[in-house]
Amino acid sequence: MSDLTAASQPPARHASSLAQTLAAATLIQIVATASVLALTAIAPTVATDLGIGAYWIGYQISLIYTAGMFSSAIAGTLVQRFGPIRIEQAALVCFVIGFAGIATASIPLIVLASLFIGIGYGLNNPAASEMLSRVTPHTKRNLVFSLKQSGVPLGGILASFAFPFLSRFIDWHLALMIGAFAPLLTMGLLSLTHAAEPVTASASRSLLRGLIEEQSAIWRHTRLRALSALGFAYSAMQLSVSAFAVVALVHDAGWSLLSAGTVAAAMQLAGAMGRIFWGVVADRIGGGFLTLSLLGLLGGLGYALLFWLSDLPNAVQVIVFVAMGAVTIGWNGVLLAEVAHNAPEGRVGAITGGVLVYTFIGVIVGPSSFAALYALTGHYGASFLIFSLFGFGGMIVAWQAHRSGG
Repeated sequence: MSDLTAASQPPARHASSLAQTLAAATLIQIVATASVLALTAIAPTVATDLGIGAYWIGYQISLIYTAGMFSSAIAGTLVQRFGPIRIEQAALVCFVIGFAGIATASIPLIVLASLFIGIGYGLNNPAASEMLSRVTPHTKRNLVFSLKQSGVPLGGILASFAFPFLSRFIDWHLALMIGAFAPLLTMGLLSLTHAAEPVTASASRSLLRGLIEEQSAIWRHTRLRALSALGFAYSAMQLSVSAFAVVALVHDAGWSLLSAGTVAAAMQLAGAMGRIFWGVVADRIGGGFLTLSLLGLLGGLGYALLFWLSDLPNAVQVIVFVAMGAVTIGWNGVLLAEVAHNAPEGRVGAITGGVLVYTFIGVIVGPSSFAALYALTGHYGASFLIFSLFGFGGMIVAWQAHRSGG
């Protein structure tokens, strides 16, 4: 955009464009996360009907994130080829198919539906980052991306309340079909507020070539390499504390299941607020990497403190886990903002998809590695202590990137 064109745009219109895009991206993120977690919220009921153990939900979640990793790897090429709006619409269609497939109560179709949900989830962030990067001022970048990422814990809270509530009054199959209306309505709203871009022939490179080019660009760029490493480390920490907070409180600290679940819910809420808080901090101090370094330090200290979980007073245990929610769930928006800042011009969506591959790997590897550590040590606190190295390592990586000019 030329200076003359920019000057002719009234400020109110720019603000409206940013507000509309942020609202759309955040709503899509809420719907995406609720789609991923819909089955987990009613897993015992569904498992009973299907005649399988509720623990099988763990395999379903792993399947979703594995599919998301692969779709994220090619999402950048698809965003460049079709534009972010069409890719977001495609992601929403995947969520509709996912809800409908799970509602059939057929295990093969649930597997297929989970793959569709994972594909949609992997497409979402690269497309949303491309949309937001076009309308977000540099001074608000971290806050805007963090506001959008607050949709992750909000979507988790929505799924945790909505589907069990609906299942109390209607059949769970119908509850999931009602859930399918959320991505459908969101797709309609997106069509009203954002026009799809025309397809350009120049962007029609192969998916494999696009993936190779994106990964090559990331590994040639010091700060993008650092962001990939941080995404892996911090996502492993986030999913591990989210997955094992309840069992650690029950097993090591003697809490009841209901009380421990309340603490876990408070963690998720703290994560939603933490994402916004850390976005504000990063914009205020003018350093996304500096903020990510601080988050690594705090996460590492918190994880190390959990080694003495059973020795802490109950009130302190709650404070530590809630603080860990704000820290280990709060990093994502700042990282995505830094990816957008460091990506080559016109390739924000492509590079975001490439970096998020490592975040998905952390999601897949983190909880399973934590479980393996517990199998070796027999103590959740020891597993948290060892995992604190991810936080301290991330602190060093982010600090070095910050010192290099990130």
